[in-house]
Amino acid sequence: MSLVRRVVLNSRPGKNGEAVPENFRVEEITLPTDIKPGEVFVRTLYLSVDPYMRCRMNEDTGADYLSPWVVSGCLDGGGVGVVESSRHDAVLKGDTVTSFNWPWQTYGIVDGNKLQKLDPELVDGHLSYFLGAVGMPGLTALLGVREKGHITPGSNQTMVISGAAGACGSLAGQIARLDGCSKVVGICGSDKKCQTLTSELGFSSAVNYRSADISAALKEHCPDGVDVYFDNVGGSISDAVIAQMNQNGHVILCGQISQYNKDVPYPPPLDAATQEILCRKNITRERFTVINYMDKFEAGLLQLCQWVKAGQMKVLETVVLGIENMGVAFHSVMSGGNIGKQIVKISD
Repeated sequence: MSLVRRVVLNSRPGKNGEAVPENFRVEEITLPTDIKPGEVFVRTLYLSVDPYMRCRMNEDTGADYLSPWVVSGCLDGGGVGVVESSRHDAVLKGDTVTSFNWPWQTYGIVDGNKLQKLDPELVDGHLSYFLGAVGMPGLTALLGVREKGHITPGSNQTMVISGAAGACGSLAGQIARLDGCSKVVGICGSDKKCQTLTSELGFSSAVNYRSADISAALKEHCPDGVDVYFDNVGGSISDAVIAQMNQNGHVILCGQISQYNKDVPYPPPLDAATQEILCRKNITRERFTVINYMDKFEAGLLQLCQWVKAGQMKVLETVVLGIENMGVAFHSVMSGGNIGKQIVKISD
């Protein structure tokens, strides 16, 4: 038997409540070391915390593709680990593997069919990148921009990204620039984040929504209007951006983090004035769900790897140590404490 630490859902925050570290609980269990045919015994290296998980804390997630977490049950999400032992023909001891349903445990027994083998060389050994830039956030940014952004190189387009210093937004801005946007403007929540976007990630400019008048700042930084808006936050920030969008523009509706602690449908309804602008200016605003494009994952991951290895796309991470800090890390993501992808390192 192996002694294992895991994170369970201690309590639900309520549909309108803010998720806090106390909603999570760490406990110890024992796992058998003799595994069944088809199973794999893994050691966890890195775990991911992501805004969508707030929906899983409710009994009704509001999305048919998301199952709710169970109170007192072990939580799960994106993870990377190494195989300690295997009774699955395609997975060998020592393999580096990942899954979207990785248990929040220091060690776990998982179905080998649900694991994907990874090549560490693709990320120069930075295995946590498989949870961010070369994982689901990277694919969300890439496919969101390419499927819903309608960027045409040389056409002098301006893109605005909200939540621009987060896991997805920090990549989306760089991808927009690589794909041909002439101006990329980020909206985030601190001067430090603004500085990072412009000095390290190649954003044209950045706006701190906590201290700036967003409408005035956008008029300054986007004198020709906004053609594409990569929306990660929703709410009043999105209303301000949409108000300055050009005719036939495009909203990439990726996330609505400002609304996740509220009991509203997803995507949340817009106010009447913003809806009128969308209709009058013929602006597309279609919900973007990356799992609808799984046929493009392989090519997308290859493109992301190439950009990262060539240094054309910079990866930012905020790393917290220890499984006991999963709740703290999640609260940080929901309150804007991270720059880039929030990672929890579980073991070496």
